[in-house]
Amino acid sequence: MSDISLPYLQSIDNCFADKIGEHGLSREAFGAALEEADDALSWLRDAAADGSLALLGVPARRDDLPALKAAAVKLLTNTTDLFVLGTGGSSLGAQALAQITGWNTQAHIQKGVAVHILDNLDASTMSAILKTADLRTTRFLVVSKSGGTVETAMQMLAAMTALESAGGGKYMADHFVVLTEPARDGKPNALRALADKYGFLTLDHDTGIGGRYSVLTNVGLLPAHLVGLNVEAIREGAAEVLAPLFAGEPVERIEPAIGAALSMALAREKGASITVMMAYADRLERFLAWHAQLWAESLGKEGMGTTPARALGPVDQHSQLQLYLGGPRDKMFTVFITDTGGQGPLVDAKFASEPAFALLAGRHIGDLVDAEQHATIDTFVRNGRPVRTFRLRDVSEKSMGALMMHFMLETIIAGRILDIDPFDQPAVEEGKILARKYLTQGRP
Repeated sequence: MSDISLPYLQSIDNCFADKIGEHGLSREAFGAALEEADDALSWLRDAAADGSLALLGVPARRDDLPALKAAAVKLLTNTTDLFVLGTGGSSLGAQALAQITGWNTQAHIQKGVAVHILDNLDASTMSAILKTADLRTTRFLVVSKSGGTVETAMQMLAAMTALESAGGGKYMADHFVVLTEPARDGKPNALRALADKYGFLTLDHDTGIGGRYSVLTNVGLLPAHLVGLNVEAIREGAAEVLAPLFAGEPVERIEPAIGAALSMALAREKGASITVMMAYADRLERFLAWHAQLWAESLGKEGMGTTPARALGPVDQHSQLQLYLGGPRDKMFTVFITDTGGQGPLVDAKFASEPAFALLAGRHIGDLVDAEQHATIDTFVRNGRPVRTFRLRDVSEKSMGALMMHFMLETIIAGRILDIDPFDQPAVEEGKILARKYLTQGRP
């Protein structure tokens, strides 16, 4: 269980056979996996010491923030709408952070700018954007690590074409900022070359950090800053999770190691091939999507890995809980809860006079959510379903930075336990190659 100084409290007690019965994990299997996680911690400490894993040094950095904030000034000047163009790791982390503010499809920040963070490539969505936005006061932040992501390139080129058609071609440089890798051996990638050709402001994507691990860099923090978040606090939260690792604490005090060992042990001993992440807060919905990519793309290799699934409470109690309780015993559950009691709108007792609604009289919406989140956890336990819980102090910059660092480390440690590389994605590349072929030569 977590040290109380962290912005979250992780509990794994309800995953063990001595608590939930025969379908729970044995302490012996967990102990064996924890020993393997300890080996991974040694590797991480060595990587931090020699600088070979750049991710571990990001939370302590501040030198990159001035350039980030200067780019934000450019993007927000004389602007009504700002679109962040990217996909996968270039977008999901930014969305997860923006959702702290309550962002859903857009966020109006203090200067009156609506920030839209696009992820999926969809013809109808892009058409609507280019037809309804006032292109004279619309800006675009384009994010692609490799500079060759065709979905992001398509969005950018379509926006450039629309701007040119609207008569704004000579002002093109005022409308775009590009975040991509720097030139290698003097040769820029395709996106950077295009940005240089048209005089777009460019920011460097860290070459040592892959897209799905990049949320704590300018990839995630620039959009976070644009919607008014404290980016220093995000990194402070991440640093708090790293501190026990760097301090040489034993494995049983390293929360990401505990989580990785638990997941791998349940998969091995109990066949938990699906990991369900369920959050009782709308503001964590995009975090669940970010985690799904991180976990799936990092660990789904060589016939290994577990499948991530997402659920949002209370709504998915009505759509998925029956399966989770009555279906196959092939799942590990992680439930994220917050202290919601006494929060939200209040029900006046005079409107809850019907006997069926009497229990709601004088209650806040948060009271019902609080009751339901704990009832779901207890129901999992009563039915012998292994459930881990994360209790968050709040949904804030610091807590989100901590959660993101926790799960990046948990993913890396799980990869080390499985003896696979958690940083590549070879299977994804095949689809990209075929898509390019079909676009140029047609489908067979």
